[in-house]
Amino acid sequence: MSGRELWTQPRLRAAWARQDWAQILREYRRAAGISQRELEAVIGLPQPHISAIESGRRRVTSADVIARLTEGLSVPPELRGLPSAPGPDDWGPPAELRERIAHGHATGRTDLRTADWIGRVLAQQRRAEDEIGGRDLWPVVRSQLDSVTRLIPGTSGKAADRLMLLAAEHAHWLSWVAHSQGRTGAALAWLDLTLGWAMDGSHQDMTSWVHRVRSYYALQHGDPRRAERTAQAGRTGQPSPAAAAAATHQEAMAAAALGDRDRARRLSDEAVRLASRVPDETDRPGWLYWLDPTRARLEAASTAAACQDWAAAAAGFREALPELTGYPRDHAHYRARLEDAERRLSRT
Repeated sequence: MSGRELWTQPRLRAAWARQDWAQILREYRRAAGISQRELEAVIGLPQPHISAIESGRRRVTSADVIARLTEGLSVPPELRGLPSAPGPDDWGPPAELRERIAHGHATGRTDLRTADWIGRVLAQQRRAEDEIGGRDLWPVVRSQLDSVTRLIPGTSGKAADRLMLLAAEHAHWLSWVAHSQGRTGAALAWLDLTLGWAMDGSHQDMTSWVHRVRSYYALQHGDPRRAERTAQAGRTGQPSPAAAAAATHQEAMAAAALGDRDRARRLSDEAVRLASRVPDETDRPGWLYWLDPTRARLEAASTAAACQDWAAAAAGFREALPELTGYPRDHAHYRARLEDAERRLSRT
C-alpha cells in the first residue's frame, strides 16, 4: 500500500485533524505494517526519537520537523492546512462555500482523480464515524469539501454534476454531525447547501435524502406535521428504491407521531418492501450503504414502537438485532429499544 493509500484510513485522518503526533505515527505504522525502525527511513527521524514521540515523552513543535513528517508521511494535499475543530461560532458553512453553489462555466479539464480519491475516503469515513465520532472527523471532512468545491468552477456538464453530488454528500454529513452536537441552525444551513448542490446537479436520490433528513430533524424537535410534509416531498419524483425506502420510513414515523397508526404501519411495510428490492450495497446510493433488509426490519420495529405496539416492536427488534453486525453504536441503540419494548410489554 502506497503512502497516499494509507491515508484512506479514517483513524489516521482523525489523528491528523487533532495534530496528535503520537497517534499519527502509531496509526501510520499500524496501517503500513511497519516497525519504528522501518519508519525511520520514511520520515528521516531516528528510532529513539520516534519512540519518544509515540510515548509522549517528546512533543512535535518545530516547523521543520512538522514539514519533514508531513512530506515523509505523504500527507494528502486536502489535509494540509486543516481548519480547526469547530468553536461556538464555527459550525455553520462559511460564506465562500455558498458562492460555489452554481455550475462552473469553464470548459477546461479538472482533476477528477482528486475527486475520486476524496470520494473513496468519504465512503470509509462514513463507516468509521460509528466508532470514531463525527466531531474528530469534522475538520477532515470540511477540508475535503473545500477541495471538492474549489474544483467546481472549472468544470461543466457531467463532470460538474459529479462534483456537485460529492459536495452534497460532504455537506449532508456535516449537517448530521452538527445536529448531533445540538447545532440545529448550522445543521439546517448545511442541508440548504446540500439541497442546492443536489438540485443543481440533478441528483434525485440526494434531493430525496435531504427531505428525509429535514423530516427527521423536524420530528426530533416536536413538529410531526412538518416532518410528514417534508418526508412526503422526499418520495416525489423518481428516487431509487433505497432512497424511497428511507423517506417512506420517515413518513411512517411522522404518521405514528400524529396518531395515524394504520397509515404508519402501511408505510412501514412499504419501506421494508422497497429496501428488500436492493439488498446489495452496490445497488444503493453510497450514503445509504447501511440500509439493507436487516436495517429496514429494525426501522419497522421502531415504527411499531412509535405506534406503541410493544409486542410487534419487541418481536421485530429481537428477530433482526442478531443480524446487525459491524455497527456497535447502532447495535447498542437497538438493544436499548428492545429492552424498553420488553419492559413496556411486561406491564400490559
